[in-house]
Amino acid sequence: MPTPRRLLPSTASLRALEALERLGSATAAAEELSLTQSAVSRQIQTLEAQLGLSLVQREKRKMRLTTAGKAYAGEIRQALQQITNATLKLTTNPIGGSLNLAILPTFGMRWLVPRLANFAQRHPDIIINLSTRLKPFNFASQNFDAAIHFGNADWPGTAHLRLKTESVIPVCTPQLIAQYQPSAARDIAKMPLLHIETRPNAWKQWLISQEADQEPDQDTDRGSVLTGALYDQFSTITQAALHGLGVALLPDYLVEQDLAAKRLVIAANSRSQSLGAYYLVWPVEKSSDPSLRLFRDWLATQADDEDILPR
Repeated sequence: MPTPRRLLPSTASLRALEALERLGSATAAAEELSLTQSAVSRQIQTLEAQLGLSLVQREKRKMRLTTAGKAYAGEIRQALQQITNATLKLTTNPIGGSLNLAILPTFGMRWLVPRLANFAQRHPDIIINLSTRLKPFNFASQNFDAAIHFGNADWPGTAHLRLKTESVIPVCTPQLIAQYQPSAARDIAKMPLLHIETRPNAWKQWLISQEADQEPDQDTDRGSVLTGALYDQFSTITQAALHGLGVALLPDYLVEQDLAAKRLVIAANSRSQSLGAYYLVWPVEKSSDPSLRLFRDWLATQADDEDILPR
């Protein structure tokens, strides 16, 4: 049975409504859509007439969405994005498939990207599109087929493939070591600590793992708050450590070259394994996507905790 025409409004009308809700004004919506304000108003009027509902409250020259209009705009936004992405996939790679992949910037560039040439040789008809995301997101509202994620395999509504466990070491400049002269892991807690936003409990976990058999003193009490500067990416926290701002707890593969060049030194002669790993995660409903399945099967051959990460 064909869908009634009134339930399939024009894309132009839907885009006008979505832009008005997202941008908050007809002026901004008209500018984004390369239309006049009058044209935006006419598109929405056409939509209201087709649906038989009022979606906008008009006050003088201003338009404000009704509660129903806001809810409808939110519902159609994902559908419009899906149409856009489907068209993009078709026009950029009409004979093959493509994957939109969210990656963590440092791990993605240092671990995944050097390996992608091998995947491209095996599957030249599949295009991998990469975008960086630092935190988990809602797959329903962002157009990604899969994501590289760090932590535990607890992302709601997804399946996963474990890629690599992360080993971390505390590093700082030789000058900072000379200043504080730490002789044990507990001494590091008295130094200025640098924290990474995506690993809020990293230092606490590391200190517990290093001092599990020792009595904690007031400076390293496992219940105490460890203060220090906070950074959102490994690239910035590494630079902070290189400039002597404190001790950073970093993945070993990121600091190998700086350690070899003696720009950084290990602040305590120990290392621990993080309480987390890198995963490929994807929405359960996309598990049977042909391109994703090929990528996932290939990536499984690359997942190895003993592997030396490419530099």
